[in-house]
Amino acid sequence: MSTNKAKKAAMEQFKMEAANEVGVTLKQGYNGDITAKQAGSVGGQMVKKMVADYESRLK
Repeated sequence: MSTNKAKKAAMEQFKMEAANEVGVTLKQGYNGDITAKQAGSVGGQMVKKMVADYESRLK
């Protein structure tokens, strides 16, 4: 598996985990049928997790 494919797969998994945590059901591939609120919830959860990870590395 190329590095780029591995990175894409890891980001997809991360997105799916974040969506699950906020109660949004995503499909593999296109998810243009979800609301802006749902998409924002997923993105916000992803950012929260990234910030928490970064802060834990600073300690």
